[in-house]
Amino acid sequence: MDAMAFARLLGKIPLFAALTLTGCSSDDDTATNEPVPRQPEGGLPMLGSDCDPLVPGVCGLPFPSDVYLLADPTGKNPSGKSVRFGATTLPVGAPPNTACSPEVFYDHDGWSPSQAPMTFMPGAACPNCATPYTIPRSLEPDSPTILLEAESGRRVPHWVDFNARTPNDGLEGRADQRLVMIRPAERLKDATRYIVALRDIQTTGGVAAEPSPVFRALRDNKQLSGGTDAERWSVYARRKLYADIFKKLESAGVKRDKLQIAWDYTTATKQNITGPMVELRDKALAVVGEDGPTFVVKKVTEYATATENPNLLRQIEVTMTVPLYLTAVTPDYDPAKPLDRLNRDTTGALAQNGTMDWDVLILVPRSVESGMKHGLLQNGHGLFGSRTEGTGGTGYLSVSANRNHYIAFAVNLFGFDGASVSLAAQGLLGRCEVLKSFPERQIQGMVNQLLAMRMMMGRIAKQGITDSSGKLVLDPQWIDASLRAYRGDSQGGIMGGTYMSVSTDVTRGLLGEPGMPYNLLLPRSKDYDLYDAVLDQGYASNGISKQLVLAMTQMSWDRSEPSGFTPYMEKDLLPNTPAHHVIMHVGRGDHEVTTFGAHIMARAIGAALLESDDPAKPVWESLFGIDQVKTPVSDRSVLVEYEFGLPPNPALDLPSRAGCNPHDRVRVLGPSYDQQDVFFRTGRIDWSCKGACNCQDDGSDPNSEDGCTESFANECK
Repeated sequence: MDAMAFARLLGKIPLFAALTLTGCSSDDDTATNEPVPRQPEGGLPMLGSDCDPLVPGVCGLPFPSDVYLLADPTGKNPSGKSVRFGATTLPVGAPPNTACSPEVFYDHDGWSPSQAPMTFMPGAACPNCATPYTIPRSLEPDSPTILLEAESGRRVPHWVDFNARTPNDGLEGRADQRLVMIRPAERLKDATRYIVALRDIQTTGGVAAEPSPVFRALRDNKQLSGGTDAERWSVYARRKLYADIFKKLESAGVKRDKLQIAWDYTTATKQNITGPMVELRDKALAVVGEDGPTFVVKKVTEYATATENPNLLRQIEVTMTVPLYLTAVTPDYDPAKPLDRLNRDTTGALAQNGTMDWDVLILVPRSVESGMKHGLLQNGHGLFGSRTEGTGGTGYLSVSANRNHYIAFAVNLFGFDGASVSLAAQGLLGRCEVLKSFPERQIQGMVNQLLAMRMMMGRIAKQGITDSSGKLVLDPQWIDASLRAYRGDSQGGIMGGTYMSVSTDVTRGLLGEPGMPYNLLLPRSKDYDLYDAVLDQGYASNGISKQLVLAMTQMSWDRSEPSGFTPYMEKDLLPNTPAHHVIMHVGRGDHEVTTFGAHIMARAIGAALLESDDPAKPVWESLFGIDQVKTPVSDRSVLVEYEFGLPPNPALDLPSRAGCNPHDRVRVLGPSYDQQDVFFRTGRIDWSCKGACNCQDDGSDPNSEDGCTESFANECK
């Protein structure tokens, strides 16, 4: 008998149900003489249905909520819990799709530490709520929104979003599909219970928003008047839970009488989130050993003269063979085939399923002719991009290789490259299983990146590469295998946060245009316009369903994206993993990756905002929850912000669109090349800018950085 069936059986025994669900001690918060209501057949133990009547008429809200976190009947989840939605709890995509199967989430033992808890209050408005620019407001005693660590009583800094992407804003006769979203300003703790509470939320008409009848009955300790059997059961079944919630809120100075809604949720364990990546990494590295994967040469492109290519002597394409831990390899989405998933044996352990071939692009710069040793520099590409980014004659990766003496190389991030677009689209159109397949492919893809570095520092550094004629096209004498670094921009800077948390071979990296989590980044990116339009087709332009899909996706995405890993980059390290340090390069006013996401990543890592020891070269602004440190700095991660004379990011969950998009400009500026090179080689971080790290595109500032004019011409004209 499963846990839900057992709970329903107990609920049919009135005396036992009264003792187990509400308790019998004198301090229990139960309505006087409340009769035991009939528990409906089916539904979830605390709800009596698949939907939570705390938010009537909108199934799945509030989200996330521990009413869906039940005992794990398999015994495999680390916390002993399992996320168990009802059969009809989750959104329904476009026909012929059905509601997302709850089985997709059974292996999660809690909720994402990086998603925004959300609810729906028709016509809600909150001019006094915290914004991304007034985060301390969320910690004030009278803040309308509270995010509380349940056991410690600590208030968590946050801001409030109303999903501005939906045109259904409740005005001028339109339906209201805006959710109230509590955005944590920091990555939450693993395996920790949180309480969300809202009060003093008004409607656009200027009156207080009314709590739902079910919440009012819980708050006021009264029986529910009227309502369905499921609603009456849900009030009765949650009396003891809400006695604890109200007690903890009152201990934190939050009185219950003005609350409009409150609920709790518990984040997943560290093992549940990071375990698959670490397990796959360790098993794959053990298979390939110190030398790394074997490879075959696919193509060599020679550049005879500097006129033909000023930075590169040649490009080499090789195909490496790596162990596969997916059920299949489908680089291109094929709806006729089963989706790729992690391949597990009967015990739940990851099992190798043969091998896969994956291409690696290697750049040999002209600087090898100097006789100097060259380090190894791995590049991470942009959103749904490829390994060829930045590899043209004057591309940023070619320039970096030649200017700073590196053998540069890159692979496609399997599961998040151009071939994965069609798969992602299927998820946006309502195929819920994609929410698991998409990030699980990225776990294999991330490990493929690690294996490429192992191959370069092992087999290739020892043997070099010869072409089909026997010519030595990469001399091992050119390589200093002890100097290894990662750099990436946009998606490469974002997912680089994962790389730089799990790599066993690289401990210094550059993250350009980084940020996390994706459920925050996507709506605030201009690149999301297209994906949002696809979601509109999948979910009938329903702003509520689309936000739920992003939240559901985040639960699985935590296992591959940086929100699951960056807290363990410098401290509280993952098993068998060294400490890592990074430089984060951010362009203020970025149209594609909001700087708010970079700030959350910096807080998770413990990175400090870098400032010059010269008072004439200030930082642009202080940032909430982020320390400032003066150069030079060693043995820690830092954030460096570049200014382009643009307006601040919108406080709403919308992208910046003003002026010239600074995205991809920082990486081609002189101080960016110089700062990262010194860091990669020595671990020291200097102030490399002429002044306060800025590009004034009108040419008015003589301290504009080297490369500003060229980057403006390339990106903005």
